[in-house]
Amino acid sequence: MTNVPADAAAKAAGLSAEQLAELEGSGKSARKPDFHSLASLLALNGAKLEALANGWLPTPTDNGTWREFRQITTTRAGNTVHCYLVWDEVTREAALFDTGFEAAPVLKVVEAETLDLRHLFITHSHHDHIDGLPAIRERYPTIRIHTDTKGAPPQHRNRRNDCVHLGSLRVSNRETPGHAEDGVTYLIGNWPDDAAHMAVVGDALFAGSMGGAKEHGELAKAKVRDQILSLPPASLICPGHGPLTTVAQERASNPFF
Repeated sequence: MTNVPADAAAKAAGLSAEQLAELEGSGKSARKPDFHSLASLLALNGAKLEALANGWLPTPTDNGTWREFRQITTTRAGNTVHCYLVWDEVTREAALFDTGFEAAPVLKVVEAETLDLRHLFITHSHHDHIDGLPAIRERYPTIRIHTDTKGAPPQHRNRRNDCVHLGSLRVSNRETPGHAEDGVTYLIGNWPDDAAHMAVVGDALFAGSMGGAKEHGELAKAKVRDQILSLPPASLICPGHGPLTTVAQERASNPFF
């Protein structure tokens, strides 16, 4: 985020360049790093960084709280990415958030649950999040696409006051650029049984981390802080990579904030 040279980071951590590379690659080092000095250099929270290095993970969520919700994962060349499918339990109207590398696992769930897939919400246009798009559009040629991509046709561009109805569910959006120019977070609310809001954030925020933004790091952090971490503590955060988490856990444990 801060474009700190590797040798400067190694010096702050009290490590050699090789030991720092080992730490970055495996999360382990033969010598204990000076996390607080390193965090100070990188504008991170030292205590949170050390906890993360020691294995912190968010408390697993009970996905059954949001019954009409599926996290669908695809992998290519060692890169694992999530997309998300939600629907109204009565009307079966469904929306997909990103596509992942391929559409087949999504289509399998749509067919198994007899869903009416009407909307595709794109968090950002990096290929691992949209490679399945052509197959989705081929199967559902009238699906409505929602994106912040500047070159998209006007009818597909998000507007900040949009509120898409999906049966009883409501989907709104908040701009979260930084990792990607067209980064956007989608909020899903009005769940049955008063389940907490869900935020599909793409690569803007991860459990204990956030998406790389070398050129726009401060913008990325500001958008996450203002548009995501300002949500109610119980809100479920659905990232493009890694485990599900909550606003409360990221406020408490993410070293970037």
